[in-house]
Amino acid sequence: MTAPAVRRATYEDVLAAPSHRVAEILDGVLHLSPRPAGPHCLAASMLGSELMTPFHRGRGGPGGWLIVDEPELHLGVDILVPDLAGWRRARLPKYPSAAFVTLAPDWICEVLSPKTHGFDRVEKRAVYTREGVQYLWLVDPLERTLETYELIAGRWTELGTFAGDTKIHAVPFDAIEFELGVLWEDVEQPSETIAFEK
Repeated sequence: MTAPAVRRATYEDVLAAPSHRVAEILDGVLHLSPRPAGPHCLAASMLGSELMTPFHRGRGGPGGWLIVDEPELHLGVDILVPDLAGWRRARLPKYPSAAFVTLAPDWICEVLSPKTHGFDRVEKRAVYTREGVQYLWLVDPLERTLETYELIAGRWTELGTFAGDTKIHAVPFDAIEFELGVLWEDVEQPSETIAFEK
């Protein structure tokens, strides 16, 4: 007896996903991830803040980039939502008015969380390799690390791993220095949680 064909997920599945989930499709399979927790949100927001002014707007830096939070990428049959992505303006001068982008970014940043760690690091990275994304950053706000990679001859080459509160220059945004600690310095630590009595 022949097994029934498995239905491949479509864009309609993404549109129908609950608003409290991040919907992505990889190899025809719908992946629903929870909205990120505080450390993840703050790290992504602060990194975007550090890069936007000098690289997106060209104030205090070289400009030349279009940097976006959580863009919806339609890359072949896959639909992915990285935490941050950047295109050189020579390739994408203006952001499209559509709800998604079909041009692979030049740089992608994934902020890792316990529930999406493997998906971001393995499955999504394979799509970024296939699509020729040149640079990939992986931020782990719980470990307080940043890993930076460049795609060279179809393979990811680690450029550097940074940790803690160090001041860094990281390719492709090495024209400026920024403090890595801003990504996690304002996150409440477990010992700082206030217990309220009923």
